[in-house]
Amino acid sequence: MPHITQLDTLDVRFPTSRELDGSDAMNPDPDYSAAYVILRTDDPDGPTGHGFAFTIGRGNEVQQAAIRALEHLVVGRPVAGIIADLGGFARTLTDDSQLRWLGPEKGVVHMAAGAVINAAWDLAAKYAGKPVWQLVSELEPEQLVDLVDFRYLTDALTPGEALDILRAAAPGRAERTGKLLATGYPAYTTSAGWLGYSDAKLTRLARRAVADGFGTIKIKVGRDLDEDVRRVGIARAAIGPDIGLAVDANQRWDVDRAVEWIDALAPAGLAWVEEPTSPDDILGHAEIRRRVRPVPISTGEHGQNRILFKQLLQAGAVDILQIDAARVGGVNENLAILLLAAKFGVPVVPHAGGVGLCELVQHLAMIDYIAVSGTMTGRAIEYVDHLHEHFRDPVVVSRGRYRAPRAPGFSAEMLPRTLAAYTYPTGAIWRTEPTNPPLAEALSTKEYENS
Repeated sequence: MPHITQLDTLDVRFPTSRELDGSDAMNPDPDYSAAYVILRTDDPDGPTGHGFAFTIGRGNEVQQAAIRALEHLVVGRPVAGIIADLGGFARTLTDDSQLRWLGPEKGVVHMAAGAVINAAWDLAAKYAGKPVWQLVSELEPEQLVDLVDFRYLTDALTPGEALDILRAAAPGRAERTGKLLATGYPAYTTSAGWLGYSDAKLTRLARRAVADGFGTIKIKVGRDLDEDVRRVGIARAAIGPDIGLAVDANQRWDVDRAVEWIDALAPAGLAWVEEPTSPDDILGHAEIRRRVRPVPISTGEHGQNRILFKQLLQAGAVDILQIDAARVGGVNENLAILLLAAKFGVPVVPHAGGVGLCELVQHLAMIDYIAVSGTMTGRAIEYVDHLHEHFRDPVVVSRGRYRAPRAPGFSAEMLPRTLAAYTYPTGAIWRTEPTNPPLAEALSTKEYENS
């Protein structure tokens, strides 16, 4: 088995701010971006491992620097050793005696570790010839427990309790895998609801989402209360009474303001309210949830580590728990969060959206269904119809359901022509004037390939 010889990182940015794709009350002009990781080996015929940390533009270079700071922990290691002990590998990256001071286990350093850990999973799954969801779901319960760092969790979830959860789910794995492959996993969409979209565009895209089979749409709120009441009304009229309508404030409000705003929007019928206040304010979420019942409260997109998720659950602060594939410490820490959610009986509805997040998080939701919670009830994966064409194994969503990926790996690998065209600031798209049309319109396929 070969050794890791290089840890490369690229600053990949997409000019989504030009069309206001991804816009919300806190982030009005996002350029979806990735601090992209490639693990290379000395096997000339072997695969490479791909991962990334998601950002929205400025600061992506800071994320890259944090990834480079992990190089000494990765380069030179035998691939066989990493694959044989992905739990130990992950803990090595989160336990560096000096880097840990910058966290610990939070912020850009922790996101960097997650990007590298996910790249290692991509590499391991390619060597196994399986997609990550299948590779993980086929592990024995004891092997799954070994992947999890239980530090700071045992007052809420012990290794023994986690083992019980996994053993209880084990007998139905084969049946659930067959169902997943046959019918897919439920999705909901945010594509209609970006805050910068016009009323006409919101209406058109909301109606299209219903026609495409989505059972829930989500729109962004939080800029202006009267405007939000009006836009929520427009969305409800467009989708009708039987489709779920969720709203996402992206951390915009203080507690009292959140309660006031949610009360004003509630008559439209809300599937949930997402990130009503600071992602770190556990007690604030609990207070909001108490005061707006029965409107469900969701958060987790910006949850920095498993300890924060543990406390959200202990405090009864959420009705729905989000996970994010690129925010915490990779597959391993997300498995810990899935186990915590199963212990507390809270459904997981993953965050996706930005570049590549749909590709990654589908694997985690499918692991949850097959190996952890054993159910899709009350669950769906977020879907945004942006930028999938840049991936070697893009998501497939049909009639409102994610289809299980079959290609080996973590679906994280971007196409070479995309990396050439969108690497900042040297790529073709970033050498054009800001007023030029997006690259998809400005360059032909042949020009892409020659970039």
